[in-house]
Amino acid sequence: MKTLNVLLVTYVFPPGGGVGVLRAASLARYFPAQGIQLDVITARNASAVGADPSLLNEIPAEVRVHRTITLDLPFGIKKRIKRLITGAKPSAGKSVSSSAPGKPNFLKRVLDNILLPDPQVTWYPVLLRAARRIIKERNIDLVLITVPPFSSVLLVEKLRKEFPHLAIVVDFRDEWLSTAIDLVGFSRGERARAVARNVEASAVANSTAIVAVTEAARREIRDRYPLEPDSKFLLIPNGFDSTRLRRYAPSSEPRPGGTIVVTHIGTVYASTEPSTLVEAVQSLPPEVKSRLRFRFIGHIEEPRFRDALLQLGDLVELRGFLPQREALAAMNETDYVLLVQHGRLNIAAKLYDYIGGGKPVLATVHPQGPERLLLEEVQAGWWTGSRDVAGIRQLFIDAAERVNSLHNDFRPNVEKVAQYERKVLAGRYAALLHSIAHPQPEYGPQASTAASAGER
Repeated sequence: MKTLNVLLVTYVFPPGGGVGVLRAASLARYFPAQGIQLDVITARNASAVGADPSLLNEIPAEVRVHRTITLDLPFGIKKRIKRLITGAKPSAGKSVSSSAPGKPNFLKRVLDNILLPDPQVTWYPVLLRAARRIIKERNIDLVLITVPPFSSVLLVEKLRKEFPHLAIVVDFRDEWLSTAIDLVGFSRGERARAVARNVEASAVANSTAIVAVTEAARREIRDRYPLEPDSKFLLIPNGFDSTRLRRYAPSSEPRPGGTIVVTHIGTVYASTEPSTLVEAVQSLPPEVKSRLRFRFIGHIEEPRFRDALLQLGDLVELRGFLPQREALAAMNETDYVLLVQHGRLNIAAKLYDYIGGGKPVLATVHPQGPERLLLEEVQAGWWTGSRDVAGIRQLFIDAAERVNSLHNDFRPNVEKVAQYERKVLAGRYAALLHSIAHPQPEYGPQASTAASAGER
């Protein structure tokens, strides 16, 4: 196999932490064994939810990491500015649904016209200069840009003009125009949407391939560009790292005191806002509610989401951000893991860790979304609609009834689960990049089929 020189562009990289870093970190970890000589360009002072130095220890020494400066603000300061310019305020004692953003102010109007398509656009000038230099110095065959932040795709058109024969792949960890645009950045106005549409269209036109992480997201992006060949839009899902998980086996012994521990791992933000969950839990029969204990591990983006969860009183514990290894270890101290997701296109990265760890999942998800399909495919747990109060209520009643018989009732399909190990997926991704950079006559159909395997 001919060695492939790849430049991976990722805004956040270890020792930065958070779910957004894991896909890039796993590719950097496993690509060198797949005939890829990897260079990584990242932001030295990237805005991240936390730090996780243990991830850096897993990156092979032969991976060359280029760290550049960015003018982006630290994560906490940026969140405070976002609340300031949108007029959002803590709403103690009120549910999420009762809190509405205020009117746009002067600062928001200024940022609406500067920080587009997202606040990380301040990295772009430095990124462009560094990418040009590395491509020339390191004889790069293929550039792989993983987003968000979506401003990184501004790179595609510039590189295409300067390096017309360079293979460029854009990796969409989140679908942008239909979902993520309402979750990122300071501006959500029509001008921001127009900029985003133009930037994405240029990136698609000038890229060699587009990779999505779910089939629903792949179709959504593909349908926006009917004149592009279908073979340009590919699929490599997210996954879990088996080296970071201890496989769970349900016990036949009841938990002392009858307490049922339910753990949610990951950020609580607009796509995972908990108002319906809280309403359903509050409506539970007293004998069920008194047994439940909820643990939320991860950053809570807005005070109104925290306020909503705190309405559960002694039933809830908010632990904040933890490095991934500590967060995953906490799954071993729980009866169920909790997934809350309202979106219809993406799969929360935590779900792969849940199924990889073998924990039974209680999911409130979009009824037509890909998370429901994944849960059913690998038989990883039980689900109901994320806006269905009665359904969520029944989900927890049933969970309480079966908690002592999970050793019989919970039997995930371990063979299908194994398809989502990150090492396996990195091997598929590497094969895809080799075929893109050094195409064979039969590349198109075979690559499209291979890239789509494993998701139904």
